Amino acid sequence: MKAQVWGQIRSLVLALTVALGVAGAYAHEHADETAGQNRDSAVSVTTADYAVPNVQLVREDGKVISLPDEMNDGRPVVLNFIFTSCTSICPLLSAVFAEFDRQLGRDRNKVHLMSISIDPEADTPAHLREYASRFKPGPEWHHYTGTLTASLAAQRAFNVYRGDKMNHTPVTLLRAAPGQPWLRLEGFVTPHDLLVKYRRLTEAPPHAIAAR
Repeated sequence: MKAQVWGQIRSLVLALTVALGVAGAYAHEHADETAGQNRDSAVSVTTADYAVPNVQLVREDGKVISLPDEMNDGRPVVLNFIFTSCTSICPLLSAVFAEFDRQLGRDRNKVHLMSISIDPEADTPAHLREYASRFKPGPEWHHYTGTLTASLAAQRAFNVYRGDKMNHTPVTLLRAAPGQPWLRLEGFVTPHDLLVKYRRLTEAPPHAIAAR
């Protein structure tokens, strides 16, 4: 068990290293080797139907958006919840997104990565831009803030609200298309396993999505 835990920590640290641009050559050389180890250990995988709340959020570029319109643009969605002053869970979640996005290669423009702040009163669009810049996001990855009411509505709709940002837990959500169920990953999924699940999800026939 200890070996499994340390193996997953090693994969996550590697992903963070890649996202921050430190020791990039080493990370690239060993990414496949480490990402393949201990897949799905300590990660709970389920499916769920969530109703996207009709709220407005503010993107990191300052644009006010409707959350349903933003999510239902036809692309698969990969979603997480973060806050910029977080020094533990959130940088790892963002690093996994960054490496997952890199591994998508030419297909990255087909997906919509979304990171919603759970600390909107502190996370201004400028703070989101500064935070996001550490992970070198492409145009397919956006970060969102807004009013506290809107953020809480989004958190509750996706069952990630834990009462306080310090109780935040790692959750990643994937949906192939509007109207389809969500795949919910609780725990620290590796970039490789996120990519595998994304491929399975987007290649599965409608209404045939399994938690696997």
